Amino acid sequence: MSTLDPRISPCNGRVAASHLKGQVEAEKFVDGELKQCSVAVSDMLGKPDGRRVSQLVYGDLFNVLENSKGYLYGQSVNDGYCGYIKAEELGDPEDPTHWVAVPATHLYPGPHVRLMNTGILYFGSEVSIVSVEGDWTRLAGGACVPSSHLLPLEERLDDPVTIADLMLGSPYLWGGITRYGIDCSGLVQMAWRACGLECPRDSDMQESELGRTLPQGETPRRGDLVFWEGHVGIVAERNMLLHANAHHMAVAYEKLDAAIVRIAEAGGGPVTSIKRVDGLKLNRPPG
Repeated sequence: MSTLDPRISPCNGRVAASHLKGQVEAEKFVDGELKQCSVAVSDMLGKPDGRRVSQLVYGDLFNVLENSKGYLYGQSVNDGYCGYIKAEELGDPEDPTHWVAVPATHLYPGPHVRLMNTGILYFGSEVSIVSVEGDWTRLAGGACVPSSHLLPLEERLDDPVTIADLMLGSPYLWGGITRYGIDCSGLVQMAWRACGLECPRDSDMQESELGRTLPQGETPRRGDLVFWEGHVGIVAERNMLLHANAHHMAVAYEKLDAAIVRIAEAGGGPVTSIKRVDGLKLNRPPG
């Protein structure tokens, strides 16, 4: 049997995805059942009642392989990450038409700002709309959101730095991917996904799979990714890093040269690579 990365290999010993037959050992192999995150954000755990390893936002698809003690084991469709989700936080898939393109948007029972909000959706959530009522859009299920907070599903953005900047000040949260809390690789993944690009979940995967390595001595530019062992940040401009980090406990800007020194002194080691993803339009912000 081959050794596969358990983070992205849908197998827990009892059950495995059918396509892994012959590669892993399991009591049974199944195709799985496609479900959708039906809450604003759902923690994906490494084991039932275990530690958060990632999250899903509303509309994210999840291929369920097993129901175990109120948790559903399976694999995220977006990035292939595997884990356990509370059963009540997954529902039947809808056909999405739009996605939330702002850090967060409140849900209202009708098209009026003075009504009491009834919920929230986070950046990247995929929704199905049923009507547009003035400046408001009514979603499947009846709730309304400001139309300006949505983009058609096929419309993507093109500057991951500007997208990551939307999360500035968000609290650091291990395994998080939202304005409520986000980690370093979650910030990169959110920004790249909004540009219509596939992006793995963890920083070591991102370092391995994204872009090309800059030659030593080449000056990093806006949009480049700087990697350490277990950490990643985005170059926002010359000598300026934007990253979710446990030093500030937030998404913050930090001088790149200062971050390199600080991280090394804290035991995080040296920069392991700087990667450039070509082909993106990188708009320098005004001012």
